[in-house]
Amino acid sequence: MKKASIVRNYFVLPCCLLLLNLCIGLVGYKAKMIEDPYLQTGAVMAMVLFGGSLVAFVLAPSIETLVGTLRRGSRKMGELGEVVFLLLLGIGVFWLYYRMYIMGPEYLLPPEWRNHHRF
Repeated sequence: MKKASIVRNYFVLPCCLLLLNLCIGLVGYKAKMIEDPYLQTGAVMAMVLFGGSLVAFVLAPSIETLVGTLRRGSRKMGELGEVVFLLLLGIGVFWLYYRMYIMGPEYLLPPEWRNHHRF
């Protein structure tokens, strides 16, 4: 197995799925503003479908391209740059999960986007 596919299969793709899960949590949080249960369910489904497509076709390939660029960048810094990037990606995802599950999903949003009233 090539190193690029190992990085994709065992780190980049799972991180992207974790980010998608965070987005789903935010969507669920924001959808509570919609009182109609059918409309709320439809809104959640539409946003999750859009988010899944965004992760699959934009985010994951972008991260893979960045990792590949770091790998090809320079022989000395390429490997180190890739490792640093992957560590920062993992730390960033951990920090986002901490905020979501310990502090609450509203703490991932700017204050003006937080739920204040229902529609």
